[in-house]
Amino acid sequence: MDSSSYYNKNLRFFGVHLNSLACKCAVLVVLVLVLRAVCLPRFSSFAATQHTNLFPANNSLTLNPQQLHDNANSKFLEVPQIIWGLNNQKIAFARACLTARMLNRTLLMPSLSASLFYKEVDLLKPISFDKVFQFEKFNSLCNGFVQLGRYSEVSNRSDVLELQKGSGRRWTIEKDLGQLREFSKHPYDEYEVLRIVGKNSFLWHDHWPTKDYAKVFECLVLDEEISREADKVVSRIREIGFEESRNASENGGNSALQQVRYVAIHMRIEKDWMIHCKKLEQRLNISEICSSKDQIMQRVGNIAGLQTPMVIYVAVADDLLEDKSILSGWKEGLVPYEKKKLGVLDIYKKQSYLIQSAIDYEVCLRSDVFVGNSFSTFSSLVVLDRTQKMINMGVAELCGMDVRWPSYAYNLEGESKGIPRPWAANMSDSSLQAISYGSNHISCS
Repeated sequence: MDSSSYYNKNLRFFGVHLNSLACKCAVLVVLVLVLRAVCLPRFSSFAATQHTNLFPANNSLTLNPQQLHDNANSKFLEVPQIIWGLNNQKIAFARACLTARMLNRTLLMPSLSASLFYKEVDLLKPISFDKVFQFEKFNSLCNGFVQLGRYSEVSNRSDVLELQKGSGRRWTIEKDLGQLREFSKHPYDEYEVLRIVGKNSFLWHDHWPTKDYAKVFECLVLDEEISREADKVVSRIREIGFEESRNASENGGNSALQQVRYVAIHMRIEKDWMIHCKKLEQRLNISEICSSKDQIMQRVGNIAGLQTPMVIYVAVADDLLEDKSILSGWKEGLVPYEKKKLGVLDIYKKQSYLIQSAIDYEVCLRSDVFVGNSFSTFSSLVVLDRTQKMINMGVAELCGMDVRWPSYAYNLEGESKGIPRPWAANMSDSSLQAISYGSNHISCS
């Protein structure tokens, strides 16, 4: 008896002889499907199972750059549209990047929000990440740390696993971290795309040190067209400063234009901020969050070492400003300008809310002296960027007028009465909590 006859004779399925080729194929298909169901179960939500500690105690996963490149190329993380203000969106984006890094995946380029609605989330106007920041530049600067991918790189759009982020009071930071650790393992890591489902990604739990966030922020380079608009505003400020200096002194020349200094103040006195900060003071039992226009002007005027005349650029949300007298009452020698007086209002008006904020951020970042509110995310990220730049330059002393980019918090009084407290970001913080939500404990205190 040959082998084929032996096989046909002995092959049975539930007691029935299977002699036809079609029957044999059917049996094989059933076996394959059973094995697939047993070996690769599909899960659509977080299963609470035992897991080992995959990551270091500080939750900052360090990967070999080549390992990150090889493994992450074929696995992706997808996140919902990122919302709220510019800097909340930047934090949410960085958090998404670090989540992808933790899961050893490439983050699919997310949508940001060009408009700002606090309640009507469905009315948010999406804008692609690469319309605000440079995609290729980001990947070049962050190569080996985190990476962005395009949807065109996904080979199988159906090979997607949804991850529902926990919410509510019972969902703790430990549960959130455990969920991420679980989804970095088999069988979840078999899926090409892991899609995080949930609202307001800015409110995801924070598992990473400040230095990791700072690394992601360093890779965010504004789109060239937006950067050119910021160049125009900064150039106009320095031109005004040069004219003010020339009027005060006979010594002046065009070659000195780049050395003309200016102070940028992120003046949070708009009606929405005043409502928010008063509620925050009550909740935290702190009286150092809200600042009046007069208090800000007084403390800025008392900063030691400001050479007059000095142009003051007032960064403020004009549409939400009820007090129109922000340019009056300043100390002699301090010359305040806002968008309209500066003659750059048209640059801002033609842009969406997000781009306007991005231009103002860049103007504040490049200022010779920056003064902001330590409970403002915008101000806090400007100071973080300035602190990181000084660290990269090897600057040891980060506080005071003698440093390259001094910053101050006008809502916090310094050692001497009536002056703002010097401010630098604490780069050794274990999380971004102080920067995300504000603090009266700043590293220069």
